[in-house]
This record gives sequence, C-alpha cells and structure tokens, in this order.
Amino acid sequence: MPGLIRGVARTAVVAGTATAVSNRVSRRQQGRWAAQQESEAPSPQPTSHAAQSPAPPAPDMTSRIEQLKQLGELKTQGVLTDTEFEEQKRRILGS
Repeated sequence: MPGLIRGVARTAVVAGTATAVSNRVSRRQQGRWAAQQESEAPSPQPTSHAAQSPAPPAPDMTSRIEQLKQLGELKTQGVLTDTEFEEQKRRILGS
C-alpha cells in the first residue's frame, strides 16, 4: 500500500509541475507574439499636414496602472525575466 500511495503522489507532483510549466510557456509565447505583431504593424504614412489626423489620446493613467500591476504579477510568478519586465514597463510608460 505505501508503494501505491508514493506512486500516486509522484504522479500528482509530475502532472502539477508539467501543467505549471506548460502554462508559463504559453503565456510567455503569447507575450512574444503580441510584441512581434505590434512591431510588425505598418506605420501610417502621412501625405500632408492637412491630411494628418490628430494624435490619438494617451491612455488614461488607470489603464496603465492596471497593466503595470499585471506585469508585476507576471514577474513575481516567474513568467517574465527582469529584462522582459523592464522592456514591457518601458513600452507601457512610453519612454
């Protein structure tokens, strides 16, 4: 009986670890794809000063704060490295 319990416990630990790693890889890959799509988006080519549309309004501070909180949570969970965190933070803050 102890051998059976040990085997079941080991299986549970392996399955839990595999799920956590799989989720982390998926989230990281989605972030990379989003960044890649953002960088590949064509930039509009203005034809003249009269034809230019006004600049889009800056995102309000509340949405930026929420994004930074989510970013911090991802870093705390180990999904983002320090470098990735800093890069995304700069992108959100626009600096």
